[in-house]
Order: sequence, then structure tokens, then C-alpha cells
Amino acid sequence: MARYTGPVCRLCRRSGEKLFIKGGRCYTPKCAVDKRSKPPGQAASQRRRLSDRGLQLRAKQKVRWNYGILERQFHRIFTQAARQAGVTGDTLLVLLERRLDSAVFRLGFADSRAQARQLVRHGHITVNGRKTDIPSYLVKEGDTIGWRPQSTRSSYYQQALAAIEGKIVPNWLSLNKETLAGQVLTLPTPEEIGGVKFDTKSVVEYYSR
Repeated sequence: MARYTGPVCRLCRRSGEKLFIKGGRCYTPKCAVDKRSKPPGQAASQRRRLSDRGLQLRAKQKVRWNYGILERQFHRIFTQAARQAGVTGDTLLVLLERRLDSAVFRLGFADSRAQARQLVRHGHITVNGRKTDIPSYLVKEGDTIGWRPQSTRSSYYQQALAAIEGKIVPNWLSLNKETLAGQVLTLPTPEEIGGVKFDTKSVVEYYSR
């Protein structure tokens, strides 16, 4: 599967704010946005004011970079959101949050979505007791997210278990911090999606042209 392999800190600098793509590093003085607030590139200070189309593109890229999704897959998720009833922008965020890699990240099993995606791809995560190695799998209300028995013997699992007390789990999920077993209590709502704020109206306008 294709994926972005470049320096992710450049994406934060390009968007002009922290996207928290690198997890804990974003909260330290090593954060590239704190060290160099200007966009990457030699001509960064010479760039002109963005047009409306440029602002819409930046809003779309901001959402895509935050969730670590390439353009083709992101557009497919947007099309799925547009076909459903309700506000398209809100539905888009809900579908992105329901991805298994995002749910694993929200449960505190990983420090970033990229790390959560790797856990899923390597077969460490189960859904309702069955190994699920598809990061784009959409969790449903009542699903139980846990670890494969073999993975609980790994050093990473022990580190996650030791660090789980400091993690905050959103209201739409529940977590047993002794067994690292999570459950989807209800589907997320746009108001419950914390972290980076997105301009979903501009995303919808970008794809509507």
C-alpha cells in the first residue's frame, strides 16, 4: 500500500499549525513548528496571499495529513460521506474517526495514528476477538478492540500498559486499563472529536467544484 514517507514535520509547517502527527514529540521543544514557524522552502517569505481555492485546498490537506491518508483513499471516504444523510463535513469526520487505526490511537494504544496503523497492519489488534489487520476497517457500536494473546507478551504491550494511566479516552469509547481492552460505546459525534480543529465546510467546497 502506498503511503507518505517524507518528513511529517514539514506537513505541520506547511499547514501553519501543529497537527500532532508525531505524537509526544509535538509536546516537546523538539517540535518543528515551535523551532521554525515559517513554511518549508526557500521562497516561503515571498509567497502571496492564498486564493479561496488555495484555502480550500489547505483545509482539505490539513484533514488528510492529520489522519495520514493519501488523496485517492480520502476522496473515496468523502464520496461515501456525501452519499449519507446529514451534514457531509460532519459525516466525513465521523467516518475518519471510526477507522480502526484512529480508534486504536484514541484508546491510547499508540502515541500517533502512524504508530497505531503499524500495530494494526502487523496483526497485533483484534476486533471482537478476531485479528483485524486492515487500518481502514470501520468500527461499529458495541465492537470490542483488544490485543492478540501473542502480542500481550511483547515489550511494546508492557510499555503501553505502563503508560496507559496518563491517556485520556474520548466519551464514545471505554477502556479497561488493566487488560487494555476497549469498547465502542456509541458512534462518535463531531463535537466529541478533540484535537485539531478542521474547516470541513471548505473541504466540501473543494470537492464540490
